[in-house]
Amino acid sequence: MRRYIARQLVQLVVVVLGISLLAFAILHVLGDPVLLLLPQNAGKEEFARYHRLLGLDRPLYVQYWKFLSSAVVGDFGKSWYADTPAFKLVLERMPPTIYLTFSGLFVALLIALPLGTLAALRRHSWVDSLCTTVAVAGQAMPLFWLGIMLIIVFAVRLKALPASGYGTWQHFLMPAFCLGAALAPITMRLVRSGVIEVMSMEFIKTARAKGVAEPMVVVKHALRNACIPVITVLGLQFGQLLGGAVITETVFAWPGVATLTVESIRNQDFPVVQCAVILLALIIVSVNLVVDVLVGLIDPRIRAA
Repeated sequence: MRRYIARQLVQLVVVVLGISLLAFAILHVLGDPVLLLLPQNAGKEEFARYHRLLGLDRPLYVQYWKFLSSAVVGDFGKSWYADTPAFKLVLERMPPTIYLTFSGLFVALLIALPLGTLAALRRHSWVDSLCTTVAVAGQAMPLFWLGIMLIIVFAVRLKALPASGYGTWQHFLMPAFCLGAALAPITMRLVRSGVIEVMSMEFIKTARAKGVAEPMVVVKHALRNACIPVITVLGLQFGQLLGGAVITETVFAWPGVATLTVESIRNQDFPVVQCAVILLALIIVSVNLVVDVLVGLIDPRIRAA
């Protein structure tokens, strides 16, 4: 198990280094950042002074090493728009996004696990057809449309929930459901196919022959083994959840890091964009590491591969 975890940690470091290289390249792909900081009528001496000040007159490998060594200690420079350390800005907006993402993940599992299991146990029945229809409909609905519909129904007409903002548990309900509804369909279909496959295996027949109660057979034996591909896909879909948070936060005026990143891209505030990209990437690869370890604990064959 230690060798398996060490191998996953090496992969994590390689991925983070690759992402840091891409984040650093943003400055050079999009052009000279000094042109954004100085007025168009600035003189050549002023441009040269700013290039020296930002270290842009040095070779690219030297700039990247300085960027990487500073990023390791949380120094991504100051925001060009707010004149505040970029790391501080992103860190302040990170908790709302993390809470929203995990809330959406919880909602997706709350919908997918019971519906997927029920559809598998009632295969080819009207229950299976209804669950499949719900999954297809959920996958077809755009996030922004679902968010707007939720606001119209629950905030405008029923006045039961706040339309936007952050702070109480009521503020979480609509954004979390909106985000979870995007992930629930694919998770439900995976649970359904996994339970159907596992229920036809020999150890399920053996458990039934020993007199194990049917709910215990489904929960302890079938669902546990069927959840291995589900856990793997959830780790891969975590990045999609963070991507969906951009739309969800925009619709519900959620003060998260996704909204901050969109605003920074619009303002061409590259230090904040770089910091947000690297921190979000670090969260995604860390979640995938946890998922890999969990799958290895559930199924020893995977960590032995």
